[in-house]
Amino acid sequence: MTVDVLRRPTPADRRARVAVAVLFFTNGALFANLLPRYPQIKADLGIGNAAYGLAVAAFPAGAITAGLAAGILVRRFGSARVAVGGTLLTGVGILAAGLADSVAVFAGALFLAGAMDAFTDVAQNAHGLRVQRRYGRSVINSFHAVWSIGAVTGGSMAAAAIALDVSRGPHLSVSAVVFAVAACVALRYCLPGPETETEPAGETGAEDRTPSPTRAPAAGPRTGWVLTALVLIAMAGTLVEDAGMSWATLYLSDSLHATAALAASGYVALVGAQFAGRIVGDRLVDRFGQRAVARSGALIAAVGMGLALAVPTVPGTVLGFAAAGFGVATLVPAAMHEADELPGLKPGSGLTLVSWLMRLGFLLSPPVVGLVADATSLRVGLLVVPLAGFLVLLCAGVLRPRRG
Repeated sequence: MTVDVLRRPTPADRRARVAVAVLFFTNGALFANLLPRYPQIKADLGIGNAAYGLAVAAFPAGAITAGLAAGILVRRFGSARVAVGGTLLTGVGILAAGLADSVAVFAGALFLAGAMDAFTDVAQNAHGLRVQRRYGRSVINSFHAVWSIGAVTGGSMAAAAIALDVSRGPHLSVSAVVFAVAACVALRYCLPGPETETEPAGETGAEDRTPSPTRAPAAGPRTGWVLTALVLIAMAGTLVEDAGMSWATLYLSDSLHATAALAASGYVALVGAQFAGRIVGDRLVDRFGQRAVARSGALIAAVGMGLALAVPTVPGTVLGFAAAGFGVATLVPAAMHEADELPGLKPGSGLTLVSWLMRLGFLLSPPVVGLVADATSLRVGLLVVPLAGFLVLLCAGVLRPRRG
């Protein structure tokens, strides 16, 4: 049984919260520095949409291959150290991908970056949930909001580098070094001690009662169904994110003939709106419940992107990606949080499984969209975004309704 005790966070807890936020920021910024460079890389390598889709799928393939090992590493070395180590090696992989002179090297570098990103993702979320238990209230959405700030920052850095005609080598080298230093500094202020320590609990509010790691399991058939639905919800969020990461720049530049610098605004709009949705996410969930927030967001994403694809213009498409980002803002944090509380699973198992399996969305989306784009058009391939919204509408019933 969990006993809730009112508790004010200590200065060390506050410093740890800032440190985790820095880790989320660097994680979002690193990969976002590479994404606007994709059209140039694709052109330099001379590949079509299908080959490009298969190549960029190497990133989630690496994540899926390595993902289940994240829990072992976290228990062995601690979540903070794994998060920082993964960040350093992710930067190396991204730099190698940017400098690749063949499809094989490009895909191999993305595979490495994806594997390291999977370690960072699980570890930083595990450490963030430790901090949340110290605070006794929900703070996980704020970390994901900072990730979105990092992604906007990284995408904007890349757009500026493109506009200033800075080549990929110097640009991605500076990015890797800057964010590696930031992650190493953050490590100093993360929480000490083992991952299995019992964190002080606090009063968590309407939608967040985080049990201690010693909660008693109560497995049942419903746990498997709920976990499956949570994975599908998280996958829907990743499908939309991948549409922005892998295809927004290409769609705006190739299909709608936007300039290279302007084409980067599609991804920036998506993650910028995602950040706004995560900033207000905790408040909306407390007031309306996670189920209603997820369903409303899914409808916004499906309708917004659907209209943008129905009437293709550069401004409308940028707004469509923004609507998609805002709509799916809380899906991944909600699925991770709900999975971490499922009965019948060891502490951290639900989080690891959702984080691992949701990357199937990143793995399957690029080649599928690429094949559809080559057979028809990229505009048709991007229908994956409104379809993801409809998937959330079907599965959102497993999320918590408003209490009271």
